[in-house]
Amino acid sequence: MRRDLAKYRLERAKEILNESEDSLRQKHFALSVNRSYYAMFTSARALLALKEKDSSKHSGVIALFNQYIIKPGIFLKEYSKFLRDAKRMREDADYSDFVEITEEDAQIQLENAKKFVGEAEKTMKKITSEKR
Repeated sequence: MRRDLAKYRLERAKEILNESEDSLRQKHFALSVNRSYYAMFTSARALLALKEKDSSKHSGVIALFNQYIIKPGIFLKEYSKFLRDAKRMREDADYSDFVEITEEDAQIQLENAKKFVGEAEKTMKKITSEKR
């Protein structure tokens, strides 16, 4: 069950990543930043599913991700800041007034999201092969 949920969430994260790319191509930079964050967030939740952990709050998911995935060294620590930074930028883009998200901002977030989701996929394979 948890492997199925993790796999489902990772596949969904890849779909969201495609949405971010499409938004960037269409020059919808704030939307691209939003989708990049959600791709990372969803792949973090995929890994947490393997640990049977989840939260209804974004901050809770990030805290659990840091506690159960980053701290034990399961996932590259340098990538954990991608999620934190993407959350901040997504919140600014979605909720703050007079915030301009540039094409460069969106491109950086998309590249970070690609790295994050790719690392999540590798990590998931590693975790699931260890548990067999």
